[in-house]
Amino acid sequence: MNLRPQGPDERGRLVDFRHSSVLLENNALGDPSRRAHPVYLPPGYDESEQHYPVLWCLAAYTNAGPGQVAWRNHGENLPARLDRMIAAGQLPPVIAVFPDCYTSLGGNQYVDSPAMGQYASFLCDELVPAIDQEFRTIADPAARAVFGKSSGGFGALHLAMTRPGVWSAVASHAGDCGFDRVYLRDFPVCCDVLARYDGDVSSFIQAFWRANKADYRGFHAMMTLCLAASYSPDPECSLGLALPFELETCQLDEEIWRRWLGFDPVCRIHGAQAEALGSLAGLWIDVGNRDQYFLHYGTRQLHRKLGSAGIRHHFEEFDGTHSGIDWRFDHSLPWLAECLKLD
Repeated sequence: MNLRPQGPDERGRLVDFRHSSVLLENNALGDPSRRAHPVYLPPGYDESEQHYPVLWCLAAYTNAGPGQVAWRNHGENLPARLDRMIAAGQLPPVIAVFPDCYTSLGGNQYVDSPAMGQYASFLCDELVPAIDQEFRTIADPAARAVFGKSSGGFGALHLAMTRPGVWSAVASHAGDCGFDRVYLRDFPVCCDVLARYDGDVSSFIQAFWRANKADYRGFHAMMTLCLAASYSPDPECSLGLALPFELETCQLDEEIWRRWLGFDPVCRIHGAQAEALGSLAGLWIDVGNRDQYFLHYGTRQLHRKLGSAGIRHHFEEFDGTHSGIDWRFDHSLPWLAECLKLD
């Protein structure tokens, strides 16, 4: 008797694909440009000459590709989920890529920024072609999808809007949107935390990584710094990032805040970026109705704006929060696969 599910007999295998990036060399944070990006190869890959569609998974803030494939004491990591779904016939055999885009600011929003690195260009111009060259992918945008949750969901939407023609299907699970309802509440927290370091961003970051216990407020301050490095880089500011508020009073800097809003998906459903979303073979958006970051409000607004713009998309609001939502991949990944070209 097995008390804990053991998974199917036929399973895929993981490869640590090592890649040296030219675009990430000498990035401002000093993060490594050579990394191992886990790649999932489906059951039967080694016994056939078949070419496969590819799912690209962008990790949420605090995580990266290696963390997405790590052993879990409860539930499934993503390779185990793919094994189960493929064995059950819910998903065709696919290759899945888990990029390592982790940074010293605790994560990534997958944008090009001089304060962090050219991560959007790295993914689209370097890593996608490298994966297509190394593995038996169907090297065609029509056979390529990108998905993620939280910051990874935002990244999937951002790449779809700014780099059309790389992926043909996108899924965003509780992706960052409605910035005015999501980010503002963390600004006073960031001010309080940085006050302990006389506003010195670098000193705070060094202390954060050297602390021997988790700091909830420090985590949210770090996340705000990561967002500032992504949305409002400024070489004249400490660590090359401009904060959208004044440290002593926490008063909003309207000019910098407008730069942030320029990245908000709900503010981007117009012009070329709307056309890019409209050209997708599939666009999936979902969110929990009790998201503790209040992302359900911005996601509802995004859904309305997509509808008003006549952009085809699939929207679901599920009973849940922002946490423990990997089960949503059971719904989105088969849907994405149906949008993709098969060999």
